Amino acid sequence: MADTNTIENDPCWLPHRIDVPARQLEFIRVERDELSAQGFLADREPGAEGRALAPWDEVIAMKPESGKLHFIFHTAFCRSTLLVRALDAPGTSVGLNEPGIIASMVNAGDAARPLIGPILALLARPHAAGEAVFVKPTNHANMLMPALLQARPEARAVLMTNDLPVFLRSVARKGLMGRRWGRQLFLEMQGYAGMDFGMDARENFAMSDMQAAGLAWFLAKRWFALHLGGQVQGVSGERMRVLDGDRFDAAREQTIASVFNFAGIEAPDGLAHSLASGPVFSQHSKLGGSFEEKAPAEEDAKLTEEIEQVGQWVGMIAQQAGLQVPLKQTLF
Repeated sequence: MADTNTIENDPCWLPHRIDVPARQLEFIRVERDELSAQGFLADREPGAEGRALAPWDEVIAMKPESGKLHFIFHTAFCRSTLLVRALDAPGTSVGLNEPGIIASMVNAGDAARPLIGPILALLARPHAAGEAVFVKPTNHANMLMPALLQARPEARAVLMTNDLPVFLRSVARKGLMGRRWGRQLFLEMQGYAGMDFGMDARENFAMSDMQAAGLAWFLAKRWFALHLGGQVQGVSGERMRVLDGDRFDAAREQTIASVFNFAGIEAPDGLAHSLASGPVFSQHSKLGGSFEEKAPAEEDAKLTEEIEQVGQWVGMIAQQAGLQVPLKQTLF
């Protein structure tokens, strides 16, 4: 098993999970050329030789050689995984797609606060001199946005999102579990970024799955807007830009070039063009295979009607709340 000194000095050892009772951190080893593979880093399951444990206090005491670190926060189903994978350019930048340690920080609660800075310093270790690191946390960790940005004052953040109909269709395509996920996300968002919708417990329970998912989407937009408006202590809205997932898909090269420019990364000539035509755009970023193989079935007329009705309802709520949705794109 790797010792603490080896873990500190080798960026292939990624912090993966916090064990609060044991006051330990689990690390997994992921080689540089495996970072942009399909799927989330949180789901990687290396063998025993690819796992290591380090005492909590020793992790806090580590002084790794960190580099530039930036974030891609998102509202789910908006091509954020595609973007972080597309930013894999050895020597210039690398993307970390939903490392498990971010979700583990959420689960650990206040106990993990002393670890946030040290963990981000470990994630920021470059594999080559000058290489920037883009971390895309799970959207279930958006509650940590203030803490993550405060811990890295030089970090920039891209806030990825999409239109409500696109979001709701993605929820519906995942069937029962997708609809359950939408309701759970609503409860989660109400826990840390909630507002009073004027509904009692019975009315909340009576909402359809699509209504609950629609309100979750709205609350996520509102949470982003609070940061952009400088209403979150210690976080300047100037450090953030909004990116629409559909605009990214339609203007891939411009998006990648704009991300580099916003993050202050001097990319080689032609790199954005090369990355925009890379193999990640011909594969499903989460499941593998081609997009054609994963093409959804023709949408049911009743679902189309439901999505339109939920869209009108959420639009009225947003208007009453004084929030323009979807958020205006500002990256380019």
